[in-house]
Amino acid sequence: MGIELTPEQLAIHERIERGAEHLFITGRAGTGKSTLLRHLTEHSSRQIIVCAPTGVAALNVGGQTIHSLLKLPLGVIADAPLRQSAELKRMLGKLDLLVIDEISMVNADLMDAIDRSLRQARGVRSVPFGGVQVVMFGDPYQLAPVPGDAEERAYFADHYASMWFFDARVWREAELEVVELVHIHRQADLEFKQALNAVRHGTVTAEIAQLLNDAGARTPPGDDVLTLATRNDTVTRINSRELARLAGRSKTAVAEISGDFGGRQYPADAELQLKLGAQVMFLRNDSEGRWVNGSLGKVVDIGGTVWVEVDGEQHEVEPAVWEQYRYAYSPTTKEIKRDVVAEFTQFPLRLAWAVTIHKSQGKTFERAVVDLGSRAFAPGQTYVALSRLTSLEGLYLTRPLQPRDIIVDQRVRRFIHDVRTRAQAQGEGAFGPPRDTGRGPSGASGGPADERPSNAPAETAADADARDRAEVAFAPDGPTPF
Repeated sequence: MGIELTPEQLAIHERIERGAEHLFITGRAGTGKSTLLRHLTEHSSRQIIVCAPTGVAALNVGGQTIHSLLKLPLGVIADAPLRQSAELKRMLGKLDLLVIDEISMVNADLMDAIDRSLRQARGVRSVPFGGVQVVMFGDPYQLAPVPGDAEERAYFADHYASMWFFDARVWREAELEVVELVHIHRQADLEFKQALNAVRHGTVTAEIAQLLNDAGARTPPGDDVLTLATRNDTVTRINSRELARLAGRSKTAVAEISGDFGGRQYPADAELQLKLGAQVMFLRNDSEGRWVNGSLGKVVDIGGTVWVEVDGEQHEVEPAVWEQYRYAYSPTTKEIKRDVVAEFTQFPLRLAWAVTIHKSQGKTFERAVVDLGSRAFAPGQTYVALSRLTSLEGLYLTRPLQPRDIIVDQRVRRFIHDVRTRAQAQGEGAFGPPRDTGRGPSGASGGPADERPSNAPAETAADADARDRAEVAFAPDGPTPF
């Protein structure tokens, strides 16, 4: 199933391929960041390596973890010596483009270690990242770097403005261009888009809160409506309860694991318990387009394979193979190669009466019950949950939203505010301006209205940019929600 890019995505892809800028590709939920990243990794003409901060994130993009790739120590790295083999130096010496997914989970210390590692390996210590172009994907409004213990937190407080990757020291030398994907593909309703944007930026008014709470106060149409919860124990309790309600004994599919998969960060359950009638979620896109990552269905038969009914049609589901990769230098081709070093084989299914908000990222649902417990406890958590839905009609809340549920990291707000201020001063459009580099077309979003495609959604790039600029959310001292 090939990936088709929108004109907006294609322009950014061309900008990456033809330029040498360090880019941060961001955008609201549902704007197609993952689609663009997959296309880039599959079609780039350059020597490219894809990496991510966690094992699961690396699996999802067919890459390698940052620490494994660069042989970095865990924890705070600071000025610790970096041991690099001759093979690693040869590979990084050939590298043109380093792509980092889920960059918002990368802390400033790790960002600086990436810079130092590339300079050292390539023998170009005076140039940021040793001359390698770095392109980063992610959304700081959805995922944040994980704080370490008290000593690590004290280190960041003493050495950095914050833990965020954009506060790394390397950006004092290198220019970081921020490019925003603005066309939202998940939601079509402008009113819902604007409400989500207010939750994202922490500018929820009483009217917006009432809109969301009134929609969420309706009773779900049945027990099979997916619950998005903040806590793992809530999800486990709901799934176990609903599975126990079904007649018959459960059957267990045990995953096959080969090679060094590294820890227990598996992409699916190592032991998957199913019963006839179980509600499940697909964890992979189907090559034939019968389902996508996040599709929901009901188990109708269990044998050597599993039959699942999706939207009234029954499909045979076979075990899928997740491959873990490792990059290396090939002396034969004198290019970077990607080898399979481990495999995880399991049915691409998960029990899905409930799922954590964290694991719902990147997925789309027509309806869901949002359970924030006593309160949301992480920045962006409420935004991630609500933005999974395609419309207000599919939103159900276990309780009304409260101001304490709208958590936005103030450092992110200041960073976005500063980026937009600079762009406005330079007369540029939304985040990522088209730039004349002398190398042909290389733009991004925010172009003039007469350049927009005729089938653009109701909220265009210019509309979104103008409205976002007007929102006081971008001021560092923005108002308290509600």
